[in-house]
Amino acid sequence: MEIPRNLISDSPLLQETFKLVSDNGGRAAFAEIADVVFRLTNAGDELAASLVGDLVRNDSRFRLDRTHLAISDDSLERRPLNEITFVVLDVEAIIARTRPARIIELGAYRIENGQITAEFKSLINPESPLPRFVATLTGISDQMLAQAPKFSGIAREWLDFAGDAVLVAHNSDFDLPLLNREIERVFPGHRMRNPELCTVNLARRLLRDSGGHNLDALAEHFGFEVTDRHRAAGDAYATARVLLFLLELLEEYGVGTLADARNFRVADRLPQEAGLQLALDV
Repeated sequence: MEIPRNLISDSPLLQETFKLVSDNGGRAAFAEIADVVFRLTNAGDELAASLVGDLVRNDSRFRLDRTHLAISDDSLERRPLNEITFVVLDVEAIIARTRPARIIELGAYRIENGQITAEFKSLINPESPLPRFVATLTGISDQMLAQAPKFSGIAREWLDFAGDAVLVAHNSDFDLPLLNREIERVFPGHRMRNPELCTVNLARRLLRDSGGHNLDALAEHFGFEVTDRHRAAGDAYATARVLLFLLELLEEYGVGTLADARNFRVADRLPQEAGLQLALDV
């Protein structure tokens, strides 16, 4: 089976390695990775280099130097925010204790140069009955899903749409694991390699007076109404609009890259800004 280029191994070791290298400023020694990730305290340089090289093979996020593993120079993490393509997504899903969670709808919007440029949306047949609560909440019926494609039927189309973009969701810890679980069913042992961004977390760090950070509260804060609530395309479109407002705020604060956006907090600027305001008032 040909594996799409934006999929990588779902190995926890790979994810731990990426976090370690990112937390170290984008570069970490093979020996340190062998120690922290592989738990091999006394691994020699040659063994450490071999282990790391095998782990990150075909993962374009990394660059192998002579003694270190580094984040690629063209990594999206270091690219200016205004040059990044974002794909903002939302899923509706069946969540039950007695069976695996399944996605029933996927909606997404691509953002380029501060504009929404493309849309993806599809119902997805979960091959199981729809709980009454989910049907009532979403307005989706078993009859609608019976005519929809299975996830395997849209997987490659979705991966083509997402491409190399940063994936954005409102509470990405919910949407993206569900999406990757569906992908793993089609491409065993793999998940999407795209960087992720959560608008809930970003809003919490940027906004102190929004009255809440759920989608409805943020829409009210920014002055627009969410239409087709609890449908994937409707919620994804609202999240895309929230993201555009948050990107404007980041620009106003002088935040230039995705890596900086992940770490920026308005609270970190408050003492300096308060002092400046006091000086201006005087």
